Amino acid sequence: MKNKITLSRRAAVKSSVFGLLAVSIPNIAFSKHIFFREGINEGLPMRYPSIDDAIVSEVVGKSHSDLDRVKELVDRRVELARATWDWSFGDWESAIGAASHVGRRDIVEYLIGKGARPTMFTYAMLGAFDIVKAMIEMTPGIQKSMGPHGISLLSHAKAGLRMKDTLSTSQVENAEKLIDFLNNLGDADGETYLEMTEDKQKYLGDYMYGEGENDGFTIKENMRKMLSLGKLGNFGGGLFKIGENKFMYNGVTSVFITFQIEYDVIKSLTVNEPNLTLVAKKI
Repeated sequence: MKNKITLSRRAAVKSSVFGLLAVSIPNIAFSKHIFFREGINEGLPMRYPSIDDAIVSEVVGKSHSDLDRVKELVDRRVELARATWDWSFGDWESAIGAASHVGRRDIVEYLIGKGARPTMFTYAMLGAFDIVKAMIEMTPGIQKSMGPHGISLLSHAKAGLRMKDTLSTSQVENAEKLIDFLNNLGDADGETYLEMTEDKQKYLGDYMYGEGENDGFTIKENMRKMLSLGKLGNFGGGLFKIGENKFMYNGVTSVFITFQIEYDVIKSLTVNEPNLTLVAKKI
């Protein structure tokens, strides 16, 4: 509950001394928008007036799978339809971007109706052949751009058929036409990374870089059978192998993770990003 304080005549007179001389007492007394607060507001988000990080994170996360919860959040505050979240190291994802790469056409359509901004990746998922083709012709090479988590334009187009049973014949035909077009370009499916042939188990575990209880990372194996790096105790972004014990974080091209090994035992990992090198020891 907001800490509203009734405006007394005494308080109004006192306030007038500090800058309200030009406003009459009756105007203040009848205003529905002016109120005073005492002390510090304990319940405000840390970055207020920015929207609470937890809410932004939730709406983007739920946009992958939960239309009902997305509606609860966005109907209450429509600006959240345009929410964007950095999952780590600059892996930015919008709510509509989340729904796009998993093929949730229903969530995408709802978000667009609430003011979300569709991208080339959204149109690819929707099978909008003419739009995507025109964008590529306008900006040659743009088909090589990667979406959230390093997911390619072609992958987005294929994701559009995940709800195939809900699509019309013409929608399916457009989607398949777009997939063929992108396939024929030869470079719309992103980078090819090295195969992970070594034992993944030796990488798994917790790595600490500070003395705080949360100053660390956890390496796990995700649902795609890839190594993932997340905040301590959590899953995170996938690690794409680009060299011996060297990985790119989730398609973020300026962040690299390397592992230091002695006698085939992992001792630490190093995060290399612009202007920062961070070593975390395995525990």
